Parts: sequence; structure tokens; C-alpha cells
Amino acid sequence: MIKLPRVAAPVLALVFAASVCLAQQPAPQSAPQPLQAMPYTPSLDLASLDRSVGPCVNFYKYACGGWQKRNPIPSDQAGWDVYSKLANENQQFLWGILEQDAKAKDRTPVQQKVGDYFAACMNTSAINAAGDKPIQPALARIDALATRPELFAAIGTLHRDDPGNFFFRSGTTQDAVDSSTVIVELDAGGLGLPDRDYYLKSDARSVKLREQYAAYIAQLLALSGETSAQAGADAASILHIETALAKASLTRVQERDPHNLYHMMPVAEVEKLTPAIDWSAYLAEQGAHDVTRLNVSQPAFLKAMQSELATEDVAALRAYLRFHLLSASAPYLAHPFEQANFDFYSTTLRGVPAMPPRWKTCTRAVDRNLGEALGQEFVARTFSADMKARTQLMTEQIETAMQQEIENLGWMSPATKAEALRKLHAIRNKIGYPDHWRDYTALEVTPGDYFGDVDRAYRFEQAYEWNKLGKPVNRDEWGMTPPTVDAYFDPQMNDINFPAGVLQPPLYDPRLDDAPNYGNTGATIGHELTHAFDDEGRQFDSKGDLRDWWTPEDAKGFEKRINCVRDQYAGFTIVDDIHINSRLTSGEDVADLGGTLLAYIAWKHQTAGEHLPDVDGFTPDQRFFVGMAQWACSNERAQNERVQAATDPHSPPVARINGVVSNLPEFQKAFGCKAGQPMVHTPACKVW
Repeated sequence: MIKLPRVAAPVLALVFAASVCLAQQPAPQSAPQPLQAMPYTPSLDLASLDRSVGPCVNFYKYACGGWQKRNPIPSDQAGWDVYSKLANENQQFLWGILEQDAKAKDRTPVQQKVGDYFAACMNTSAINAAGDKPIQPALARIDALATRPELFAAIGTLHRDDPGNFFFRSGTTQDAVDSSTVIVELDAGGLGLPDRDYYLKSDARSVKLREQYAAYIAQLLALSGETSAQAGADAASILHIETALAKASLTRVQERDPHNLYHMMPVAEVEKLTPAIDWSAYLAEQGAHDVTRLNVSQPAFLKAMQSELATEDVAALRAYLRFHLLSASAPYLAHPFEQANFDFYSTTLRGVPAMPPRWKTCTRAVDRNLGEALGQEFVARTFSADMKARTQLMTEQIETAMQQEIENLGWMSPATKAEALRKLHAIRNKIGYPDHWRDYTALEVTPGDYFGDVDRAYRFEQAYEWNKLGKPVNRDEWGMTPPTVDAYFDPQMNDINFPAGVLQPPLYDPRLDDAPNYGNTGATIGHELTHAFDDEGRQFDSKGDLRDWWTPEDAKGFEKRINCVRDQYAGFTIVDDIHINSRLTSGEDVADLGGTLLAYIAWKHQTAGEHLPDVDGFTPDQRFFVGMAQWACSNERAQNERVQAATDPHSPPVARINGVVSNLPEFQKAFGCKAGQPMVHTPACKVW
């Protein structure tokens, strides 16, 4: 995945967000796994094959059909895939660690923090007994807002102290045109549905979903004490406000162009755009003093927000604030609130029948809010220096392959090649875990006060992010925790990041031969590296600055080649009659295609001169491609596929495999595919 340095959503608002890349989280386990070795699964899983399907007809089904039959979706999941199973193993392992850290007498400060946070989350009796008392003071403050100026002034306090998607998002980020500088950014927000289009589509399914969302809003408001009639009226007002904000928000495709999100303005100009908010006072409340300029990612959105703030009834605006506080807090309150939140965001939206077991909820909570503290415990037990060295070597080999590809491109001029190579050589490889762990000393964690722990973690994170202002960019910082089963490229940091969690069997297994390892983990490394040169990443230079370093002719050549990929992927159906929005997915599609080719080239160099025997009836090249395909074995609920079609920049797994191999002559040669067969795409698309 590519990680653009946008303002982060509040910690509490991320609970039900879909993974931006691959992993849905795992299935239940009867008991924790304290300090056992991680389970072993062969990287090339012969049982996952479906030999009734020809590899040249549908390679994804050939490689994964058996896996799909043997791996039904667990009742607490929206989808289930190979990444999910590894995430499951990681979580079970973390569960054991947390159980020990919660009960041990002699604990390090890190063990105390993660153990007590976990214990507080597991204490459902105390959580249920508290009801909604933990947020009653914040609700009372909202209810006391009698005038429009009081309400406007309260937004700053809510953003600082309380969870919730209150109209817009704010925070610190790297300056897009000067990545060495930390700036303030105001971003669009304020919606409770996954995407702007959920508010605007008129088909029957979308209309029904908005009705279900309004019912959820009313349910939460009623749980907090409103009458049924008042809750219903407030729900209609809230949906009206959010629809107005949605209409003014950019589409996800528009957001893929970083130029659409960069509008530096003096604070005085922002105040003219939205006079309802005293921005100087707002920024001071966040701890950002003496700010004279900031980035407004979507000026049209701020105009629409100003209109809503100025014209909506104060009672409606107050209800909007009340609901968003409740919705963000619901997963951490008594069971009726938690269940209501789950029923809409997981069951209604994504088709998940059952809530996860409590241990899983609490393990995720610790990873989310104390990720590098828990990560220290995970890394110490699962990620050796040898594993880090092996992964570093593979990464360097793939970068060498990328250098050779750039040097030999016939469509790129020498001037652009020089810039591309400069960028390639400047990329930093971050593998396993950070060089320096975050310090959580200032975060108070109490085993009997779960909502308090969550609230303090939110404020701790807010203060951490705002405190970056005026300081040098920390290029050693990570955007994922060490146990995470995922990876990313950050275009402004110009680095690729591979947490220890994703460098485990079956995705990477040092006990197996290089073919499946390079096909699987190697292709993932190549994928992230290629993001530096996809339609978004290519707009940033070697320093991570937004700068056009392409000649006009080379830019046209790139667009011609990426349009080949877009045209192909637009033909894939996701679910129902919904096709891939290839303008949204093209960055990931190009990264899949380029990353697989780079991994193949690197593997060939690694094994040059060796005699590679056939294994289990497969040639080495066949093992490479089967290993590449089997990371993507997956089953998904139809409801979840609909959400992902609208929000996920990744294509569905079948396209991520068949779309890639159908463009690779190396695959077609390995399996003897002939022109006219489905896994031979004409014309073959190739960008890098």
C-alpha cells in the first residue's frame, strides 16, 4: 500500500475501519499461546491448489481454489485470507504475552502499561456497570451549548479532548512541497458512513442503507437518554448535515492526486473562508501557537461546512456533536452501546454475523494504542537478527532489479531516468521494527478504568502529534506497529516499511527454498518499492517533496502505459454488477505488476548458476508464481466487497493475481500458456 501523509483520524474513530491493504482480522482461539514458537505452515501449500482449473484459464482459482473450500469465513469476520490467518497467529501469540503481563508481579514499565491496559479492557463487568457514565460529562457540555458562538468555540475543545469525527479533521503533517517541515493541515471529515458516495447514490440498496444508518443514529441517541421521537428527528437532521458535507468532499479518485489536496493559506484567509471558527483560538487550544499558515486540503469542503454551521439550527448542530461523540465512544462503553456500534458498522455494512471474542478486541486495543510498547514484546520473541538481515538482502536485490529496469527503459529520457535513479537510491528500508521505541512514560494506564485508559491514550496521541510542530521531521518514525501483517511505502518519507508481523511463515519462511519466498515476500517488497513510481508516488522526488521531475514526453509515456492497466482492470467484476474503479486502484495494480516482475528478476539473479530441481512436480519458475499467488487466497462476504469497491484502493484478490500473471511472459512460459487463453492478456501491459 502507499501511505500518503494525511491528517490521521482520531484513534477512537479507527475501530471499524477496514484494513487499507490486505488483512482482515482473525478467527477465535480457545486459549492464548503464551511463549510458544510461531506455528509453521509451508509457504507453497499444495492442498490449496485446485487442479481441476487450468493455470492458464484462471490462475487465481488454480492456486487458491482448494484454500477457499477449506477456509470458510469465521462468524466474526467480514473476510478471511492468508494474511488474516497469519494475523490470527500473531494475535494469539500477543494474547499470551498480555495475559502474562497482566498477572505478573515483577514487570518492566512496558509490561505494566500493556498488561494493565489489557486487563482493563477484559474487565467487562466494570465496563458494563459504568454504563454511559464515562461520557456523561462530555455530553453535558454539549447539551449546555445554547448559542451558535458557544457551539463553534466548543469544537476546538472536542477535537482536543474527545473522540469523534466533528465536522473536519486537523493535525500536523509533512509539508507536501517541503518534506523536511511539519505543518498544520485541515482536512475534510464529519461523516459517519464510509465514503461520500454513500450519501449521494439513489439506487435501492443505498437508500436502504441510509435508512439503516439513520436508525443507528437514533438508537445511540435513545440509549443516551433521548426520547424515541426526539432521537428520530435528530437522526434526520444529522443525516442532512452529513449529506451536505459529503456533497462538498472530494471523491477518492480525486484525492489520489496530491495537488488536489495542497492549498497553503494564511490563517487570516482560512478565517475568511470559515468565519464561524476562530482559527487562532482553535489552534492555540490544540497547542499550536504562533501558526501563521496552514494547508487546507479541501477549500470547497470548508465553505460547505461554514454554510452548515451558519444556517443549521443550533439544536441540530448540537445533536450532530452528541451523536459523533457517542458513536466514537460506543465500542468502549457498556455492552448495549458496543453492540449497537457493531451491529451497524460490522453486521449491516460488512455482513459480519458475530462480535469477536473479548480477548481479540482487547489485544487489538493494546496494539492500536500502545503499539510500540507491545511491539517490543512481540519482536523480542519472534524476529531474529538473521531474519532482518535476510529481508534486507532481498530488498537490496529487488532495488538492484529496479535500477536495471529504469536504466533499460526505452520510453524514458536520460534526464528523467537520472531523477528516478536518484529517488531509488535515496529510499530507506525500514524492516521489522523502529530503531528507537516510543516512550509511553507519560501515559497513565489503570487496570480498572478502561474508558479512562482509552481517553488518556487518545489525548496522549493527540498531544504527541501536535507536539511535532516546529520540530524536525522524525524520519525514523513508523506508521504501523511491529506485529502488523501489512507493509507500506511513504512517499514523503521516501521509505518502505515491513513490520516484523508480515515477515513470518507462511508469507516468509527461511526454511523453504527461494522460489516461493521471492514469489511471496519478494513480490510484496517489489510492490512497495514500485509505489515510489506509481501514479501518486512518482509525483514526489528523492527528498519526498511534491515536485514534477518528469519531462512532458515521459509523463505522457507513463500515462499511456498505466492506462493499459486501467483499461484491463476496469473489466473485472467485484460483486453484483460492480466493476473495479481502476482510477482508484491503478496505483496498487501497477505496484502488483511491477513488484512481481522485480521479485522475479531478483530471484533469478539470486539463484543464477544454481541447478534448481523440480519439487512436488513443479518447476522452480512455477513454484515462484504459485508462491506469489497464494498470499492472496481469500473469501469475502458480498457486503464487504461492496464497501471495498467504494473505498479500497486495492483490487480484489482474483484481479491482483490474474491481472498480474496475464501480463507476464515469464508466467506464460512457465505454465505453457498460449495466445487466446485467459491468462494471456493482449496487449500485455508493462509500466516498469
